[in-house]
Amino acid sequence: MIVRHPYGISLLAGGLSATGFAPLNLWPLTLLMLMLWMAILMQVQSRKAGFFSGWLFGVGHFIIGLNWIAKAFTFQAAMPEWLGYVAVVLLSLYLAVFPALAALGGWWIGKDRPMVLIPALAGMWIITEWLRSWVFSGFIWSPLGTIALPLGRLADVSMFIGSYGLSVFLFAGAGGLWLLFQKKWQAALPLFLVFGSLSLLPHHEKSPIAADQPLITVVQPNIGQQDKWQAGYEEQNLEKLAELTLRKDDSPRIIFWPEAAIPDYLETGYPARYYYGRPPFFVRRQLASLMKPGDVLVLGALKLEFDAAGDRAVGARNSVFAMDAQHELLGRYDKAHLVPYGEYLPMRPLLSAIGLSRLAPGDFDFWPGPGARSIDLGKFGKAGIQVCYEIIFSGQVVDPDNRPDFIFNPSNDAWFGSWGPPQHLAQARLRAIEEGLPVIRSTPTGISAVIDANGTVRASVPMGQAGRINSRLPQAKAPTLFAQYGNVLPLGLALILLLSAIAIRARDR
Repeated sequence: MIVRHPYGISLLAGGLSATGFAPLNLWPLTLLMLMLWMAILMQVQSRKAGFFSGWLFGVGHFIIGLNWIAKAFTFQAAMPEWLGYVAVVLLSLYLAVFPALAALGGWWIGKDRPMVLIPALAGMWIITEWLRSWVFSGFIWSPLGTIALPLGRLADVSMFIGSYGLSVFLFAGAGGLWLLFQKKWQAALPLFLVFGSLSLLPHHEKSPIAADQPLITVVQPNIGQQDKWQAGYEEQNLEKLAELTLRKDDSPRIIFWPEAAIPDYLETGYPARYYYGRPPFFVRRQLASLMKPGDVLVLGALKLEFDAAGDRAVGARNSVFAMDAQHELLGRYDKAHLVPYGEYLPMRPLLSAIGLSRLAPGDFDFWPGPGARSIDLGKFGKAGIQVCYEIIFSGQVVDPDNRPDFIFNPSNDAWFGSWGPPQHLAQARLRAIEEGLPVIRSTPTGISAVIDANGTVRASVPMGQAGRINSRLPQAKAPTLFAQYGNVLPLGLALILLLSAIAIRARDR
């Protein structure tokens, strides 16, 4: 199979491969594009050509898959809209280095031998995705395994090998197609068996939720990003939240509000000028008035950090607070994985001098928290908190020493365009499967959802609509294998694949 114009086709194949992610979910096209890319890698003649082909594939893959990032710039008056598209391209040029490294390693081990290239490329892809999750603070949005969600029981395997390990099955399916195209039937059969053994099995998604599970209310106020921080909109936004929170029954429940749901500060001890006439005792009483006895409200709000003298704010934290009906704070979680250029500005003196600012408004940067933590909600159990895109970091979403009963993922997807929210939801579903824990999502504009420990969306509010979900909290499972050992498992699988590829190559020699 000779591919003409391999570099141009690599770029095109990478772009089309991203259509397998939500909202399009064209996973068969992803398999075909991976097959085409493998054919290109088989015909290149040098390490440089293999690396460049992988880099071009990655550029196309990320430009299409991350197109929603450009939408965020339309909400920042200090930046021109066209800069959003430049940002997508620049980010893609960097992220493409990881598929390029996978291609280089796969080609170096498996050149001229299809049955060596397939496991070598799959193993290298796992390793480079794991690298992408932490290098330069990490950005592992939509790992390839996310495409497995529509494929029956295949996504369930992530409870054993994590989402990075799922890519093995996709490379097996693509490799089988490639060998089939070359009429190598016997070689293709084992790969199709690997791919089809799980993806074709029925997936029994829903199991009953126990009647003694806590009641929950998830609120989606449909507050657009253009209105979220506008002066004078504070009361109007609070009214939207209040309207969806108030209810007639008195059954105690957990109420979930989105990330940065209110602009007020809930903690005492700040200099009075920072409260803007709304001291925390007033704000907390106002919130408690929306609750019934026994309720707990979990919501996003900001925390300030002050200088040594305690007089001047020097930073902020993107936090989640839990509060009871007696307006007492039960705990706080500070977001650990912050968004570069969104929540803090790298090289601030230089970039500020040329007129750039953060996408999130404010005069100073956010500070990171210590990592995954659980908040004790008393009779409602323990809540693990992951704010916004923190939920995408496989193996990093739960405190292993204080396992929660569920994960709360408040987010602000209002500036994620039309592709970002469904992709975000898909990744939250994978975290539920991996950890064996239900995930609750509350966002201002959608998609808010209740996800059970099987990764099934039990209830949701669509994008662009105001609404609430009244439900019982799905029960947690026993810790999965992945919950116990984390990314050691997919990395171990990658090592086995690479050693197998090297062994096959040595045998052929």
